Amino acid sequence: MRRFQNRVFVVASFSLGLFAAMPVYAASVQAVSRATWGASGVPSYVNMNIYVPDKLAENPPIVVGCHSCSTPVSSFFNSISGVKAGADKNGFIIILPEATGRNCWDVGTTKSLTHDGGGDTQAVAQMVKYTLEKYKGDPKRVYVMGGSSGAMMTQAMLAVYPDIFRAGAARAGVAAGCWADGFDGGQQWSNNCAGGRTSKSAQQWGDQVRGMFPGYTGHRPRLQIFHGTADATINYKNQAEAIKEWTNVLELSETPTSTDMITSGGTTYDRQFWKNECGQTVFEAWSGRNGAHSMAYEADAILAFFGLDKAGGADPETDCSEAAGSGGTGGSGDGSGGDQNVGGAGPAAGSGGASGDGGSAGEGVTVGSGGQPAGGGEVTTTGGSDPSGTSGTSGTSGAADSATSGAGSESAGESGETGGCAVVAGDAKSKSSYAAVVAMGLALLTLRRRQRNACSSKNANKGSSR
Repeated sequence: MRRFQNRVFVVASFSLGLFAAMPVYAASVQAVSRATWGASGVPSYVNMNIYVPDKLAENPPIVVGCHSCSTPVSSFFNSISGVKAGADKNGFIIILPEATGRNCWDVGTTKSLTHDGGGDTQAVAQMVKYTLEKYKGDPKRVYVMGGSSGAMMTQAMLAVYPDIFRAGAARAGVAAGCWADGFDGGQQWSNNCAGGRTSKSAQQWGDQVRGMFPGYTGHRPRLQIFHGTADATINYKNQAEAIKEWTNVLELSETPTSTDMITSGGTTYDRQFWKNECGQTVFEAWSGRNGAHSMAYEADAILAFFGLDKAGGADPETDCSEAAGSGGTGGSGDGSGGDQNVGGAGPAAGSGGASGDGGSAGEGVTVGSGGQPAGGGEVTTTGGSDPSGTSGTSGTSGAADSATSGAGSESAGESGETGGCAVVAGDAKSKSSYAAVVAMGLALLTLRRRQRNACSSKNANKGSSR
């Protein structure tokens, strides 16, 4: 009997261990009513969805994920499974705006290409502001990403709202403002831009972006763009136009700081990297050799570029102004001149020393060359990621994108399965589940001890009766 009870105890304990190891998933995509997020003065068809992981970081970062043409939010969410997994692991929030009933996002009208102009871009900006306030999000860690029309929306958001976004990642998109060339409001499509027939100088592109938020002189967000060379929906020529635009806006040379080549998820990419004057990578262009329109999202590289591949911390890009040299020390009381501090790493030189009593100020020494970009030909990694690493697993491939009636409408596939919102795998465990496990374990231990005590007493009584 005792042997049987021991076996029961072992089996029960093993079962409890399995139960304790099983995570409880609860987070899912939730719709947010327009009245809640303050949809005032913006298009009525733009709606908000949000994914808040079970284990939310303190002052969580925010990623806005923009779907492609005619793609339901559920399908798009499945296609960015690697980003979703990152949210579960590291606690950032994903906002999923939706252009309900529309073919594509409006990135071609003056309303959408003007700061607070009342278009689709302003609607998304209001979603971000609502989320920052409700969840005490980090305003310095807001990012945007998307594919095709979502990539166009990504570049438009960075151009129109550089004060909100820190960085973006766009797959198979076009330069901000390109879609306005021959824009068809009925289908939200531009045959000129999609066909690669819209071309401007770098200065013209840059001036167009700067005109979307007149007077803005603050930080410009960094960008990562991806494009397949065999894209039959959005011509690959748009990659070169985007490079001209963003190198001008970010005050970079059109010649990259470095280049390399990697193979990830079955696609070989030729990559170009641009560093700013502080030596930080602020622009990347990935060209997928023979890549089609709907390539899988390089989630690992995107998260690394955003600095969301790990929990906590700050955005990986620091402002160049913070790297300026410090001022000189004051002169001594004997009338000698002040000693000049040598400037720190960065573009700025150290300022002259303050004069002492009766002394003259020391002269500035122009240094600060430590932040200069590295020479060309350097092989770099993406946002600190290992180029040899493999990308995250993408969703099951959906129907391919296709152009219809000259409108280029995409299918609902977006490299993911269609259907309802999927339950998301996270690493958080329910507190109530742990409590139940502990209670059951204690009960079994108590029962076993009582049985042992009873057996001991019974044996003792037998011995004394002899």
